[in-house]
Amino acid sequence: MTADPLPPIDASPPGPPARPAEGGPTLLAFELATEACSVALLHAGRLLARHELAPRRHAELALPWADALLAEAGLAKSRIDALAVGIGPGAFTGVRLAISLVQGIALGLDRPVLPVSTLAALAEPFLAEGPVLAAIDARMGELYLAAFRAGAEGLPEASGDPRLLPLAAAGSALAGPWAGMEDATRPSVWQAVGSGFAAGDRAWWAPWAARFGRVLPAALPTASAVARIARRDWQADRAVAAAAVEPAYLRDKVALTTLEQQAARALRGG
Repeated sequence: MTADPLPPIDASPPGPPARPAEGGPTLLAFELATEACSVALLHAGRLLARHELAPRRHAELALPWADALLAEAGLAKSRIDALAVGIGPGAFTGVRLAISLVQGIALGLDRPVLPVSTLAALAEPFLAEGPVLAAIDARMGELYLAAFRAGAEGLPEASGDPRLLPLAAAGSALAGPWAGMEDATRPSVWQAVGSGFAAGDRAWWAPWAARFGRVLPAALPTASAVARIARRDWQADRAVAAAAVEPAYLRDKVALTTLEQQAARALRGG
């Protein structure tokens, strides 16, 4: 396939989504699976949030931010109907921290939890512009990849399961989600979002560049998106017990031994 000219890359983080939250349950949401620390409170049609690029500060910031949002809304913790959490895929430490925090709060309050895909949260703010391909850099020459389109209320519906792919195989994998989501008369224009689009010097997706309307490698998942998706799942009775929440790692093993890391580098020519 002949490579098309690459679309312009917007390296600036996107602003908050224009679509406001509407009424429903009171939800406290956390998304900590990337370098961003993100906490949101959805209550009575009002969405309050704190979101900051804060590598290695998630444990320091997340709970104080949650307390500050509740204070801003004038709510006691007992007013929370459910907790929502981004369960990955993403950074092991952040995913585990978010789930642990949410489980602790939920168990203390005897409240259920709404688990939300981090890739779905990454895609959600951009679905009004068309289908979205969400990719997160998984390090070690791999990325997490999933395709979404807008469903009811403009919220994400996945086309297939999220995948962990070597960069070398990711480009050819794009034909899969696209095959099932094409307009009968013309190809869809996709939005490409997430740190995965900065991985590998863009080589893995360059042959498909003509299919992307925008490429946003600086886009990060937010707790606001987690809260909006969780509101839909609350209405669909998808809440689970706190103890039942599991991370979406996608990797069989989180840590590689030194020998395995050396072998992986050798395969990548590094």
